[in-house]
Amino acid sequence: MGCIQSITCKARIRRENIVVYDVCATIDQCPTRIEETSPIVLRYKTPYFKASARVVMPPIPRHETWVVGWIQACNQMEFFNTYSDLGILYTSKRSLAVLFTAVSHVPSTEPGIYGSSWELPDLREGRVKAISDSDGVSYPWYGNTTETVTLVGPTNKISRFSVSMNDNFYPSVTWAVPVSDSNVPLLTRIKRDQSFTTWLVAMNTTTKEKIILQTIKWRMRVDIEVDPLQLLGQRARLVGRTQQEQPRILSRMEPIPPNALVKPNANDAQVLMWRPKRGPPLVVIPPK
Repeated sequence: MGCIQSITCKARIRRENIVVYDVCATIDQCPTRIEETSPIVLRYKTPYFKASARVVMPPIPRHETWVVGWIQACNQMEFFNTYSDLGILYTSKRSLAVLFTAVSHVPSTEPGIYGSSWELPDLREGRVKAISDSDGVSYPWYGNTTETVTLVGPTNKISRFSVSMNDNFYPSVTWAVPVSDSNVPLLTRIKRDQSFTTWLVAMNTTTKEKIILQTIKWRMRVDIEVDPLQLLGQRARLVGRTQQEQPRILSRMEPIPPNALVKPNANDAQVLMWRPKRGPPLVVIPPK
């Protein structure tokens, strides 16, 4: 007898037995929305990145459990908040090594950007290639609702299902210098450029065997100009692109870096630094 219908069959789950179709990855074609309702912080909400796919899994053998879903990691992050000319120096001609070094000897006439920065130290310094973007609970998965489906063996027939996820930015940035007791608004610019890799993966929960089914690359950029002398509600405006580049669904399966599968996730690993023009940098918000 063939083993396709046998619940005791020990046939191994292989990539060629898994069908993936209707893979979709988009970023909403709307501009980032700026909110100026608070006298303490500016908020902005980016359009959503969305990914979905339909999957057909073969029968699952006895004593095996497979999870199919989305894993996401941050590959690159630049996130600078400018406060007049009080903080870090950054010019497009300088390397990242210079960007993240306190420079007390630079003349005040040299062009640059001064302020605070959200940083991922391990990623910034090249110690890792990516950092998990899990929800912080469902490692290594991005989430555990629509993002994953769990199949517990034995099953005697194929399983058909969909998995989907979405992601966007909705942060708060203080109008005033974050290391000052003053409430005077000095924020003049917000620039953010962040890149991600998103994988559709089937994983055996016992053996940790992973089968990569799809790889997606996407990027989100934000550039907001602020005039702190204006009244609240009239200070900020979006500059540069109003729509994001659409995600790329790769034809090849890119491997998952080890750090994309474990703690900490990007939210817990990030640090808010104040890097003054003169003097040592200060940690405003440490990693969790």
